[in-house]
Amino acid sequence: MCRIAGAPRTLLPLLAALLQASVEASGEIALCKTGFPEDVYSAVLPKDVHEGQPLLNVKFSNCNRKRKVQYESSEPADFKVDEDGTVYAVRSFPLTAEQAKFLIYAQDKETQEKWQVAVNLSLEPPLTEEPAKDPHEIEEIVFPRQLAKHSGSLQRQKRDWVIPPINLPENSRGPFPQELVRIRSDRDKNLSLRYSVTGPGADQPPTGIFIINPISGQLSVTKPLDRELIARFHLRAHAVDINGNQVENPIDIVINVIDMNDNRPEFLHQVWNGSVPEGSKPGTYVMTVTAIDADDPNAQNGMLRYRILSQAPSTPSPNMFTINNETGDIITVAAGLDREKVQQYTLIIQATDMEGNPTYGLSNTATAVITVTDVNDNPPEFMAMTFYGEVPENRVDVIVANLTVTDKDQPHTPAWNAVYRISGGDPTGRFAIQTDPNSNDGLVTVVKPIDFETNRMFVLTVAAENQVPLAKGIQHPPQSTATVSVTVIDVNENPYFAPNPKIIRQEEGLHAGTMLTTLTAQDPDRYMQQSIRYTKLSDPANWLKIDPVNGQITTIAVLDRESPNVKNNIYNATFLASDNGIPPMSGTGTLQIYLLDINDNAPQVLPQEAETCETPEPNSINITALDYDIDPNAGPFAFDLPLSPVTIKRNWTITRLNGDFAQLNLKIKFLEAGIYEVPIIITDSGNPPKSNISILRVKVCQCDSNGDCTDVDRIVGAGLGTGAIIAILLCIIILLILVLMFVVWMKRRDKERQAKQLLIDPEDDVRDNILKYDEEGGGEEDQDYDLSQLQQPDTVEPDAIKPVGIRRLDERPIHAEPQYPVRSAAPHPGDIGDFINEGLKAADNDPTAPPYDSLLVFDYEGSGSTAGSLSSLNSSSSGGDQDYDYLNDWGPRFKKLADMYGGGDD
Repeated sequence: MCRIAGAPRTLLPLLAALLQASVEASGEIALCKTGFPEDVYSAVLPKDVHEGQPLLNVKFSNCNRKRKVQYESSEPADFKVDEDGTVYAVRSFPLTAEQAKFLIYAQDKETQEKWQVAVNLSLEPPLTEEPAKDPHEIEEIVFPRQLAKHSGSLQRQKRDWVIPPINLPENSRGPFPQELVRIRSDRDKNLSLRYSVTGPGADQPPTGIFIINPISGQLSVTKPLDRELIARFHLRAHAVDINGNQVENPIDIVINVIDMNDNRPEFLHQVWNGSVPEGSKPGTYVMTVTAIDADDPNAQNGMLRYRILSQAPSTPSPNMFTINNETGDIITVAAGLDREKVQQYTLIIQATDMEGNPTYGLSNTATAVITVTDVNDNPPEFMAMTFYGEVPENRVDVIVANLTVTDKDQPHTPAWNAVYRISGGDPTGRFAIQTDPNSNDGLVTVVKPIDFETNRMFVLTVAAENQVPLAKGIQHPPQSTATVSVTVIDVNENPYFAPNPKIIRQEEGLHAGTMLTTLTAQDPDRYMQQSIRYTKLSDPANWLKIDPVNGQITTIAVLDRESPNVKNNIYNATFLASDNGIPPMSGTGTLQIYLLDINDNAPQVLPQEAETCETPEPNSINITALDYDIDPNAGPFAFDLPLSPVTIKRNWTITRLNGDFAQLNLKIKFLEAGIYEVPIIITDSGNPPKSNISILRVKVCQCDSNGDCTDVDRIVGAGLGTGAIIAILLCIIILLILVLMFVVWMKRRDKERQAKQLLIDPEDDVRDNILKYDEEGGGEEDQDYDLSQLQQPDTVEPDAIKPVGIRRLDERPIHAEPQYPVRSAAPHPGDIGDFINEGLKAADNDPTAPPYDSLLVFDYEGSGSTAGSLSSLNSSSSGGDQDYDYLNDWGPRFKKLADMYGGGDD
């Protein structure tokens, strides 16, 4: 530190601090340069480097805080660098001189700018006996200085110090807290500093294991450590001033937990299972047992050794096996393993740490169970020399014979499982042998159909052997052989047609009764006396018949190539042949008739409907011909117009465009719109040719500027087909029936309502209507009614009784009226008279009531009537005209009747 001469002693610390701050600030500004501040980083490490062990920290000056730097190592398989610059080991390895030097790269992720720095790792010197230290004497660690004054300028020191690791034994008994080291900065002489540590074990989980005195920098441990939980702690020591400003770079402190032998070996499994074949030679590998120790595997505390404590049973030798004391591999050391005598051995295995030291090492045991496996020392042997079987012909997947064998080896092992093969007597491969997995028997099956007429018996030679070959040195034949005699049983087989299908060529139009061909079926059963009969199975057009005895096929209708049952000129018919065996069998055969075309169809115009304009321009009608025949009986076609009627050639002209198309045009300048039927003569190219007059239905219509029919003309001229017209008529008829039913229903409702009412409702004005009475009964003679009450109502109640001046407009006039024949009044009107009088009075007092002669409704009038029919109504002067002018005086409701009957000749 610099001192300023003449300054008061009390101001020296303050001035020194200000000077230091200004120097650091100016130096930072003047010397800030992006990159590694050091040329070489060095660290001192122990010989054994562990995976994940922090080695040192590299610093990178990033003046531009926005830079994103990525670190890489030139030895990525051994070393990697974290984002904070911590270099750690990727794997565990002993450090050598070759691995002690490598490079660290820093690359800007955006600009790809790259920097590098060298790293030099050196080995710790071997431990030497140091003089005993005072237990109260604590090692002191001094922070390295960041800057140093040299030649009047500020120089950055070349590297940070790497503090050697602190070794602390696990399971320490204390007392706690136990002081470890003291951290000090050389600036604490002039500044008041505070010390702290960070990292796992301090301020990170597990927290509170290590603490530091913030004033003295004394680092202490607060409780015993367990290496099996955490073998290494990586702490960082910090020094800050009273304002919290960092005055020193952090120091990395590594605390290694020294291992103690506090864990016994533990086997991965308490019982280990292995196997070894019987008869194995000494030195044969059996199995490996493994134990682990939680102590340090690189120290004696974790170095294990194995040995066999006991073997059961001890025959034929008590030491049949040995174990590699380091690897745990168990091998055989004696001969004589025999599964038939001893099938299993049990070994007690012991693992001891401290390299097997029985005095200081800790031990544990496990059980090894070794099973002696069987080897193939016994071949399978057939229980008989000859086996017999039979099979029906044409059957497959049928078991013919069951071959039984014996094998002394362990059941259901490869040394016991038998494999069968046919070594002779089956050159065409019609048989196969499968092994029953449960009984180990051989099942002889048929895999290809056998024909009795060809082979009646087979004699097979079969062999049996194991899945694995016999063990070496076994004095037995490797396989056993036997014979199988198979008898084939004759069965009734299906007759068959040859060839199938049978194809013939024949011209169409062949007349009924013509013999086409003969279908003959063959019976494969040559040793059975059987007959065959034929029947027709499928004949879509019913053109053919077959003779049931000889199979001759004859036509029963004309063959037509244009029939919808003919596909691609081929007509297919299927026939059945049946024998009379037991059971009867049958087979089918197909006859394919390739029909040759003849010119039997006249061409027709296509399309059958067209449209054109009233003038020749701008439309023409393109037509072609439809001929169901094929070449050469179809096109090219000749098109012409008939001579009759003469209007056809006068109005139309036809022009042939090519062999298949022609053009129809108007010949006159104008033809009135409408539907015209134009006959066209079309002739094909057959030999002889065939012609036909086809009708082309042409709609002539008014056209727009584009030559298209207008919408109205299109609708009118297009016409309707017969089906459409019938549908429209049916709809109209159904609609009329519905309307009629509705009217009848309404009238029936009206009649029911009128029958329930005495008087007709005032709003139902019926004076101008004729009322219909549906039911009049059997006449009027069956009841004692006074009909005079209906004919002359005034006789019941004279006009004299009516008040003067009161008269209905529709009452009968007072002046003289035509006289009607007077009928005798009934002597006793009875109730009917009273009923009519009451109704009449009610009508007289009701100005809205209908006329007096239409008040009442009589549903039943008896079987006869003294009144004549309506057709016999006459006036008092026979044949004379009646004067109906008085009806005008009855009111406006009778004016219509007066006009109708009193209007004279009009």
